[in-house]
Amino acid sequence: MLSKPPPNDPVPMTDRPQAVETLPETAPPVLLTSHDVLRGQKSVAITHNGALYRLQTTRQGKLILTK
Repeated sequence: MLSKPPPNDPVPMTDRPQAVETLPETAPPVLLTSHDVLRGQKSVAITHNGALYRLQTTRQGKLILTK
């Protein structure tokens, strides 16, 4: 007997495609703390692919990245 999926789950697990990991084996990513990146400042400028971004910290301690 087949059971019905929960009402908030439109696609049963058996009908979903399985994810296949195809990433090449590489070294783990470098881990930086926000303190390392911000260097005691409230915000820093970051360039990426020719675009300028701003990484800033909020009073609540969250990070915001804007272009």
